Amino acid sequence: MLSLAYSNVSVTLVAFAALIILFLARAIYLLFFSPLSAIPGPWYAAVSDFWILTHVLRLQQCKTVHELFEIYGPVVRIGPNRVVFKDLSTTKSVYSVHKFDKSVYYKSLLTNENDHAMTTLEHAPHSMRRKGYAPHYTPNNLAQFQPEMHDFAHDLVQTLNSISGEKSVDCLTLFRQFMVDVIVASSYGCRLGALKKWALGVEDALCTAISDFPKRGILRSAVPTWAWNLVCKIPNNRWRQMCDSDKIMAEFVSARVYELRAQMNAGKLHDSEKVPMLQRLLKYRYSSTGELMPDNDIISEAMGHMIAGSDTTSTTLSYFFWELSRRPDMMQKLRAELEEAMPDSMSIPDISVLQSLPYLNAFIKEGLRIYGAAPSLLERVVPSVSSKAGELEPFDLMGFALPAGTVVSTQSWSLSRDATVFPSPETFLPDRWLVEDTSLMSAHLLPFGFGTRVCGGQNLAQIMLRMSSLPSSGTSTSKLLPRPTPAPWRCATLLSSSRPPCRAHSPSFLATTIDRALPAVIVLGYSLTDLTNRKIDARTHLHIPSPFSYLIVT
Repeated sequence: MLSLAYSNVSVTLVAFAALIILFLARAIYLLFFSPLSAIPGPWYAAVSDFWILTHVLRLQQCKTVHELFEIYGPVVRIGPNRVVFKDLSTTKSVYSVHKFDKSVYYKSLLTNENDHAMTTLEHAPHSMRRKGYAPHYTPNNLAQFQPEMHDFAHDLVQTLNSISGEKSVDCLTLFRQFMVDVIVASSYGCRLGALKKWALGVEDALCTAISDFPKRGILRSAVPTWAWNLVCKIPNNRWRQMCDSDKIMAEFVSARVYELRAQMNAGKLHDSEKVPMLQRLLKYRYSSTGELMPDNDIISEAMGHMIAGSDTTSTTLSYFFWELSRRPDMMQKLRAELEEAMPDSMSIPDISVLQSLPYLNAFIKEGLRIYGAAPSLLERVVPSVSSKAGELEPFDLMGFALPAGTVVSTQSWSLSRDATVFPSPETFLPDRWLVEDTSLMSAHLLPFGFGTRVCGGQNLAQIMLRMSSLPSSGTSTSKLLPRPTPAPWRCATLLSSSRPPCRAHSPSFLATTIDRALPAVIVLGYSLTDLTNRKIDARTHLHIPSPFSYLIVT
């Protein structure tokens, strides 16, 4: 028995030693003999993905990668097979000219356990899907839904009126309910009433699921499938609710799909100028087969758009409000511009009016530059390209030869903080966009991604940012409690499309006391009732699902 025990110990030691030797051999290869060994970066990053994963889990990936650029230059190795770069011309080459496919990371963002446009890795099938929903996001089509937006603006103001200045309001939650109402109306053709429920203190299960989904995606991408299935069984109601967020959303969308199809079959839906996105998808046929889009694809696609446009836009809006709460000079400029452009305070301004206002546009651009909700890495994979001799050719990335299969990426966080393009890059300065030539700055502003996979819903995002930013500019006095600056953004990877998820944390209160709203416009750019003594509070962890947003990234 004793000899058997010694034998077992010996086998264990030998196996352990063999693993150590294999690890060291692999590390030596990755450091000195890999095709990527010449690329600068931390040596420990070249050996394992664990180092960058720790920054992802700590929600610091954006900042960490940006710091690496400052230390090592515009090309950095952050993993055994991962390279990041910061260069505009190379960005065009990777995302627009060569159109590299996405990495498998985006598969962690599946909805209803199925692909949608954001998780479709190859360009051809993505293009086929995109044709189904692209007509919905044209400016002319979105303009058809302005009456619904007007109604939700009334709901938002009535919600603030009901508070009567007695308590502060969590801006992120408030704007999320508002955006969910807008997206459900324009995409599904029905009214959810999320804002009204929130005003009554009633939790909306769909809004909660949308908020939970990015967190679910981060956890799911960090552990193997068997471990994920195991942790989902933890007997805690709130935990189970988060794990089931995908299922909750799928049930809502599925019900609407079957309802719309029944109405179409019964001849109750007639062609009109105002067609919700879901109705378009029900009629859409894949060009490759000529067959109607399957239900699973419709449900997954619709879910992706709903998730994409809510927390991303609401988070950016919350930061807009925060900036205005501490900058009365900005509020005054916006107010003056709006009063001049819209002298009739009772008229409903068209979006074209808002898009023509120089300072409002400058404010939005600067907000997207610093507070865009999808700032992290947009992963792509170097394809296999054969030379005339039949050998695989590496891709030249700023002088470094990358073999096929290498994951490459850039991030808007760094491109929009290039000090040579944006002096004082961390300073919120809308006036920088009021100069005569902004072409170089505009080229470095990529809040919606780049190339053929650019965000399909960016037109809706631009409309909502302009409309929803207006009430904040109407504040004549504002108060920031208790800190003068928000906590730094903390980024993980976008769970979706072009990069990993992000979160913004602002432990400080944004207590904005609105003494008088814009005489012409409140909330969605529509003239509503004046607000008096309202407090808007954008505190808490401002949670950005990063990626996950069609409206912000692709």
